[in-house]
Amino acid sequence: MTAAQYNHSLLLLSLSSCTNFLLKCHLSMHRHKQRAGKEGQVLHRSKRGWVWNQFFVIEEYTGPDPVLVGRLHSDVDSGDGNIKYILSGEGAGTIFVIDDKTGNIHATKTLDREEQAQYTLTAQAVARDTNKPLEPPSEFIVKVQDINDNPPEFLHGPYYARVPEMSNVGTSVMQVTATDADDPTYGNSARLVYSILQGQPYFSVEPQTGIIRTALPNMDREARQEYDVVIQAKDMGGHMGGLSGTTEVKITLTDVNDNPPKFPQSVYPMSVSEDKVPGEEVGRLKAKDPDLGDNGLVNYRLIDGDGMSMFELTTDSETREAVIKLKKPVDFETKRSYTLKVEGSNPHVDPQFLAWGPYKDEATIKISVEDADEPPVFVAPSYTFEVEENAPEGTLVGRVHAKDTDVANNPVRYMIPRYTDVEQFFSINSEDGMITTTRPLDRETQAWHNISVSATEIGGHHQDTKVRVNIKVKDVNDNPPEFATNNEVLMCETVAPGKVIETVSAVDKDEMAHRQHFTFSLAPEVAHNHNFSLKDNRDSTASIYDVYYLPIEINDNGFPAMSSTNTLTIRVCSCDSKDTILSCNVEPYVLPAGLSTGALIAILACIVILLAIVVLFVALRRQKKEPLIVFEEEDIRENIITYDDEGGGEEDTEAFDIATLQNPDGANGFLPRKDIKPELQYPIRPGIGRPAANSVDVDDFIKTRIAEADSDPTAPPYDSIQIYGYEGRGSLAGSLSSLESVTTESDLDYDYLQSWGPRFKKLADLYGTKDCSVNDGDDGEDS
Repeated sequence: MTAAQYNHSLLLLSLSSCTNFLLKCHLSMHRHKQRAGKEGQVLHRSKRGWVWNQFFVIEEYTGPDPVLVGRLHSDVDSGDGNIKYILSGEGAGTIFVIDDKTGNIHATKTLDREEQAQYTLTAQAVARDTNKPLEPPSEFIVKVQDINDNPPEFLHGPYYARVPEMSNVGTSVMQVTATDADDPTYGNSARLVYSILQGQPYFSVEPQTGIIRTALPNMDREARQEYDVVIQAKDMGGHMGGLSGTTEVKITLTDVNDNPPKFPQSVYPMSVSEDKVPGEEVGRLKAKDPDLGDNGLVNYRLIDGDGMSMFELTTDSETREAVIKLKKPVDFETKRSYTLKVEGSNPHVDPQFLAWGPYKDEATIKISVEDADEPPVFVAPSYTFEVEENAPEGTLVGRVHAKDTDVANNPVRYMIPRYTDVEQFFSINSEDGMITTTRPLDRETQAWHNISVSATEIGGHHQDTKVRVNIKVKDVNDNPPEFATNNEVLMCETVAPGKVIETVSAVDKDEMAHRQHFTFSLAPEVAHNHNFSLKDNRDSTASIYDVYYLPIEINDNGFPAMSSTNTLTIRVCSCDSKDTILSCNVEPYVLPAGLSTGALIAILACIVILLAIVVLFVALRRQKKEPLIVFEEEDIRENIITYDDEGGGEEDTEAFDIATLQNPDGANGFLPRKDIKPELQYPIRPGIGRPAANSVDVDDFIKTRIAEADSDPTAPPYDSIQIYGYEGRGSLAGSLSSLESVTTESDLDYDYLQSWGPRFKKLADLYGTKDCSVNDGDDGEDS
């Protein structure tokens, strides 16, 4: 505690003591008046002798002894020590203590008003012996008296502020505010005054409000951008002895467009080589503008100069530089220097500073062209030549020419890159550029040849350049005309004479365009054909009047004229009554005229059904192995077989069927063997006799059949030898053996053997003159 604070505390303590003394005097006088008025009146219970409103104690007292707050005293206290004073409430016994005999109250601790400004206590007087209350409890307040013990504080510091550069004097920057914890209602402890300790002469602060303002005109951000300002707040109204606090304020000047762009140089030299291609960069330049952001943007443009058509200007978006690029190729031999004038200007101008303008600047660019070793240049951008097809090897096609544009003017050599002429149709003279053919060309195979020719400078850097050469192959009439289509012509066999059955046209691989014309005529070998006639329509088509192959000769009108013979196939077809084609064949009249489609389908269906029945019947027969022809009455003469060994009896069905021998009149031609399926059946040939009806000459019949079988290449031999693999079961007809014919009787009659001819005479002699029986047997011998 300072000396001033200590003196102030003593003064307050003295005032408190005086106040207590006056209160005691006032109370004593009041009690004396009450006692004087008791005489002659009804006595009432007297009020307590002490009433307290509040005591005062100075905060932050740090003396050696406890601070006397006040004294309690009751009228019933006679001073003999029988009265006991008791203190209760906030801080009783800890902060505030009372002498129970005298009633003196002391503060044992240093008090801080900013922590607690007042305490509420209760005082009571009781009998020391019995602790019975002698006075009702009385409540009073002890207030902590404030002293200036808290300096001002800036709770939100440090502060940051922005203000535009070039602002007028007095422009408000910001307001700062400090707080003081002392009692603002007591004295000047909390009365604050602001002042600036650092930041003059650029800024000032209002003492009562703390508002910071600019103090100098034309503060330039480009000269200084940031300022550190210190503001002080002092209590006690700023008088001596008051407490103070400070804070820092960082003030930044924001940018305004108060500076025009400026090129560091008035002339910029640049150079470009003549071998540079359009789009390549030549050089850069930049105008300086100290302003920031949009205020410092600079737009560039070319405004004058003889190189405006040869160069162009762009802006680099990152570096904000003006970039000069080549717009067209330059030529050292033609022009060796160019001049450009560039303007740089601000796109955003602040109207407040228009008078400070103009916000633009100009610079001159001088560009020199450097010589370079350039490749040769062809005198034409491309070449087109013509050469006739079929021209002999070595025919001149044309000439290309290139020259060296450099000052040295070196000679040039020519060549044809092989990848442009893979089949090597052409060659070129390396010195003069003459192009010739290496073999005859065919327009119909390839009408155009597109090649390249390369020219290389000799003695330089061997740079080359290429040019396109288009060679057209001129047409020569070397292809005969042909039919436009090779379709067959279909015509009805009932077509009326003189009717046009087809109109033919021709094509020619040669290039005749609108001048092409064809003529048609019948070939000499069919010129006198009476079935067909041809009429040349004289429009490159021909009409055919009324299956045959018709040769037609076609001629073109080229030079020399070419001709060819083309065959027109005409097929005669069957048609219905409406001339609708039903079917066609290589031979005319395959089907009778008038058959409808339904009739043809019905006939085909019947054929299919019959074939199915035959196939089924043959399959069943092969499964059962039974003869196809079954007679109601069996005959022992059914088969005539020539045996080399014992056969299989009647079960063997592979022999010839002799059923025709029993009925030769019913034979309609040759009956093939059953075990062979003939592919074709031939009718009975003329000149081969056949037996008369009811003939019994079996010998002649057999000879006839043998002759037919021998002359028919598709039929098996009539007298083929049958080899049997096993013997069958017993025949129902019995045995043909004659071993037992002498002893066995039979009712059979063999007289008919006499009519079988000379071959069977011996058999007729054996059996025909007497009765013989034929026994059944399983085996028979060949005869």
